[in-house]
Amino acid sequence: MNDLLERARSFQQRIVRDRGYYRSLAAGQAPAALFITCSDSRVVPSLITDAHPGELFELRTAGHVVPPYTAAGRCAEAATIEYAVEVLRVREVIVCGHSHCGAVAALARGDDLSTLPSVANWLAPSRPALSSVRGAAEDDIELEAHVQCHVAAQLEALRGYPQIERAVAAGRLGLHAWYYRVDTAEVKELTAVYGDPGRC
Repeated sequence: MNDLLERARSFQQRIVRDRGYYRSLAAGQAPAALFITCSDSRVVPSLITDAHPGELFELRTAGHVVPPYTAAGRCAEAATIEYAVEVLRVREVIVCGHSHCGAVAALARGDDLSTLPSVANWLAPSRPALSSVRGAAEDDIELEAHVQCHVAAQLEALRGYPQIERAVAAGRLGLHAWYYRVDTAEVKELTAVYGDPGRC
């Protein structure tokens, strides 16, 4: 903890040359994209994309899950999506899955999550989307297929949000599926997967 605190305290000195840029951030934000990805500490959107503060609006959830839209429901994820699209007017939404994902692996293997009831409840709606993928995610190749299918399912869930549907129909919002390998830093755009998410 002391190490993190010391690095946080030294941040102001480390950005001396960019101080003007940081002052400009006080005027507001205009991010180009909403970046939805996993809470996994190995996945760092600004590092992967080389984005500066103010360029990405981030939503991080266990297993990069986008919960289905419900008119009566209240959740942080729906609020973040709504704010990004309606207030910040982001032009792109990226859902980025990643290799070595514990959440998707647990779903694919059918792990017993009874000791993690909140995790189990959060991931449960995602289980059917992986039912057509072959293999039990026992190796990297099998898990990659599950993750990519899972990403496509989250994009479909996004399309159920009325603000997303309106913005896409108006031509002012693009939806994108990415896959990131934590061991090689490779990023793939999954246009083929997203183009026909029902054929994962």
